[in-house]
Amino acid sequence: MKTRYLVVAATALALTAAGCSGKGDPPGSPGEGTAAPGEWSAGTDTVRIGLISAMTGPFAVLGISQQNGMQVVADQINESGGIGGAQIEIVSRDMQLDPGKAVQHAHELAGDPTISFVVGPSITSFYNAASDAFEQQETPNCQPAVVGGSFADLDYGFRMENSATQDVIRNLEYLQQEGITSVGLIYEGDDAGKDYAAIITELGPEYGVELAGYEETRNDDVSHVSYVQALRDAGAIWISNNASGAKTMAAAQQEGYEGQMIGGSGAQNVSFLEAAGDAAEGAIFDAPMYQFPLRDKDSWTPGYADFVEAVEAAYGLNVGPNTGAEMPQGVAVAGDCVYAFAAAADAAESLEGQAVAAAFANLSLPADETPSGCRIEPDEEHESYPLECIRLYQWQQDEDGWYTVDITVGD
Repeated sequence: MKTRYLVVAATALALTAAGCSGKGDPPGSPGEGTAAPGEWSAGTDTVRIGLISAMTGPFAVLGISQQNGMQVVADQINESGGIGGAQIEIVSRDMQLDPGKAVQHAHELAGDPTISFVVGPSITSFYNAASDAFEQQETPNCQPAVVGGSFADLDYGFRMENSATQDVIRNLEYLQQEGITSVGLIYEGDDAGKDYAAIITELGPEYGVELAGYEETRNDDVSHVSYVQALRDAGAIWISNNASGAKTMAAAQQEGYEGQMIGGSGAQNVSFLEAAGDAAEGAIFDAPMYQFPLRDKDSWTPGYADFVEAVEAAYGLNVGPNTGAEMPQGVAVAGDCVYAFAAAADAAESLEGQAVAAAFANLSLPADETPSGCRIEPDEEHESYPLECIRLYQWQQDEDGWYTVDITVGD
């Protein structure tokens, strides 16, 4: 990993970054960093990266896995000499699935001159409410769990996740191939759910697929049976990325629904399989290069294999007590955020917000070296992953347990 990071850093240094103004460098005078002679100095001993996510409660697995993934990559970079000679420190804030807390933490971290970069807050509606804080304070930020909304008008925000549009395209490609002409949406009535409904309505006709209906779920729903009944005639049902998606799977099985269950990257989580059980078999979801459940480990990209090995060594695996399904206790897309930030800071030879954001926008990091195995090359709308990185998977199980197969259409 050390050699791999240094190669990427050297490549990133060839990029041109914009000038500097706005949020200043962390306290410290030039020369205080620990960079080797001839290398740029961060002017500080520590580069602090903030994380805003759910660290407790029903979504704690997300926040903890994000933190672990970021820490693994930070440790690898620190072992390689850090960023401008400075060591990375992860500073975590628990948003507790409370949008008010998410916004509060965003203002806190964005207003802290010692915080150079922020990851989160996760969940589309939470980030939409918090993004102004980062823009006002000129704080570069990376979002590994925000699928909805647009980053096109943001100067400092970058998506490191599949977008809702990419989700819809991948799933529509599959539905068209299978001759399925209608899809119903069962999702929260939040920003992400509304985005999915609008995008399916807009793009569906290009693939011969219509939106059969949008059933808005509630947090206090005990069952999703009534929603499934309303969409019984749809050829496919799209489930939520959040915890309620498993309720939809269970309700579909209970009602004997014979159509295809589809969804986004949230369905990759072990907690989905634990909640849905056998109802998850055959369900499909798209995600940025989720290689771990693939049976052919030789197909893993080198950077992802390094990442998983490091995560397992440091934190082990999440294992579902009922299903036995496994996943690393570290999220590669969150690791990508740290990896890309380090490359951008090295390219800019600065921790200043405008310079780092400009360098981040011009990154081109090869797929075989990133933690996720995705090429990181932000487009004009600050989407960090190209569509080729977003893959479509299907959950299957046999006597050896749960696994996925890649069923991406057109590649």
